[in-house]
Amino acid sequence: MKLGLNLSFAIKRWLGGERLAAMVAGDLDTRYVQFTWDLVDPGWPEFPRDAIARDYARAFARAGVTIESTFGGLASYTYNHLLAPTPELRELGSEHLRRAIDMTAAMEVPATGMPFGSYSADDAIDPLRREEIYKEALERYVALSRHARERGLSMLLVEPVPLATEFPSSAADARRMMSDLDGATDVPVRLCVDWGHALFSPLFGADADMDHWMRTCGENVAAFHIQQTDGLYDRHWNFTRDGIVTPAVLADFWKRHDLTDQTFFLEIIYPFEEPDAVVLSDMKAALDLLRAA
Repeated sequence: MKLGLNLSFAIKRWLGGERLAAMVAGDLDTRYVQFTWDLVDPGWPEFPRDAIARDYARAFARAGVTIESTFGGLASYTYNHLLAPTPELRELGSEHLRRAIDMTAAMEVPATGMPFGSYSADDAIDPLRREEIYKEALERYVALSRHARERGLSMLLVEPVPLATEFPSSAADARRMMSDLDGATDVPVRLCVDWGHALFSPLFGADADMDHWMRTCGENVAAFHIQQTDGLYDRHWNFTRDGIVTPAVLADFWKRHDLTDQTFFLEIIYPFEEPDAVVLSDMKAALDLLRAA
């Protein structure tokens, strides 16, 4: 299994390229990462933003660690983006991803992504409004793919989410979106599937099953987020805790589907109150468990 780290565990704790790269390469002995926008906000003014982002990228390169993609984090996920209720908010959502593409290009990283967007409570229960907003969002996304190609990126990633008010949420939603974008974008658009999202049984019922996701849209999956969960909420627990996603389950899934190209990014979100030493120790222990399996 190609095991990597989403850097969400580090936010507000270990900042700066040299510090974080040394921790990832040394303490955590990991060679592939996904850079979270919670470390550098795409919305910051361009000059200081890109200088800080390049500092991270160069430090990771010197440490022998590959940043495979950048990705939206907790702060980005707060907003409705491309599925917001007004044209002005949808344009701001488009600008958010456009600026993330620019930052990613400055880092010389080939891919970036985020969840697609969230409907308002009223739009979510109105089928006509959902479809109208979705079709406009697709047009915006095609334009963003053109910008991504112009800036030198080779892929955009979309993360399905476990809420019916968002899109895509289900495997069928994800498959529809991939079909709708197929052949229309200037760079490939692929899925980053989070195990904690895909196994959310209150929404998906019997379809809360990773094999179902692979049957439905597996050919479009370029990466995974892995986390421990109970299937009842999007927990983002580490594998030092009990739950339904064990290292053995991950290993069996990887072997069964022959997933040699897709990176499995460990995406753990800790309470900010958790002591730094506990976070680092827990990350080390979880990686040991995953590697042993």
